[in-house]
Amino acid sequence: MVTSRRQAVSELIKAAPLMAHGLLPLHIQPIVQGVNLVAWTANNRQLLTTYLLKHGGILFRNFQIKDVSEFEQFIQTVSGELLEYRDRSSPRSPVHGNIYTSTDYPTNQSIFLHSENSYAATWPLKIFFYCVTPAQQGGETPIADTRKLYQRIEPKIRDRFAQKQVMYVRNFGDGFGLPWQTVFQTTNTADVEAFCQNNGIEFEWKPGNRLRTRSRRPAIARHPHTGEMVWFNHAVFFHVSTLEQTIREALLAEFSEEDLPHNTYYGDGSPIEPEVLEEICTVYQQETLTFSWQAGDILMLDNMLTAHGRLPFLGNRKVVVGMSEPFSSHNFEACSQQV
Repeated sequence: MVTSRRQAVSELIKAAPLMAHGLLPLHIQPIVQGVNLVAWTANNRQLLTTYLLKHGGILFRNFQIKDVSEFEQFIQTVSGELLEYRDRSSPRSPVHGNIYTSTDYPTNQSIFLHSENSYAATWPLKIFFYCVTPAQQGGETPIADTRKLYQRIEPKIRDRFAQKQVMYVRNFGDGFGLPWQTVFQTTNTADVEAFCQNNGIEFEWKPGNRLRTRSRRPAIARHPHTGEMVWFNHAVFFHVSTLEQTIREALLAEFSEEDLPHNTYYGDGSPIEPEVLEEICTVYQQETLTFSWQAGDILMLDNMLTAHGRLPFLGNRKVVVGMSEPFSSHNFEACSQQV
């Protein structure tokens, strides 16, 4: 008798939500010894695509991933070539090819939930995390379903952002944050100007080879494959109010608001009200899910369906990151009004 594809899959792996109260993340683990994740993935790419679009994220556990090279092979098998980290907002260090460290922030700081590069004209549709060494304590990568964020945020707030969009203001070269040479991966100002012009970014050179940029982007998008509305922006993540208190106070004592390393406004340049920021932060908190890393874990996220962050930790945590499938606002109709 010929074994069906579904039977063959069920004989090798078990797939079920990691948490009993929701779909995110889907937990996939082998049920027999010796299942090679890369080989299994090569034979089940469409199944994984279906799973990912439904759940938003998949945690692969107990597949005995040996090293970063195997992690890279997994990404290439499921999603094609890895992306170089361009138009950067976070400090990362290269590990192997286009595999990078997760954000190199101090271990005692949290990183607010966000979708990678949602402030940019081009972003990865998929982002992958591989736990080489879990922290001694903490260091989780919290996640949240951006479909649920969109649904839970008060409609009048959604409408305001849909109409006005978000403006991102960034300053480089003032001694805080990443230098523009790192962000744009060049030392040539003409290259920076060309990149900005090609990506809808206004730029202004300040004295001392310093740079200020402004970009207006949608706050809400329609997922290109599912058609679902998602909350897809850095409006809260880049806002000065979400920084750790001591850092925020130090920056505001040193810089005027327009010279902060990064800040956000409505797309017309007007300030986002504190009560609106608080409401959105509360929604993120309500939708945040966490799990503890185990050595060898791989977390695959649809970057438009699931936001991610980082919790403080103790110990020698090593989680590396890869991104794939570049997607642009030119490729689909970003939502300009609520539907």
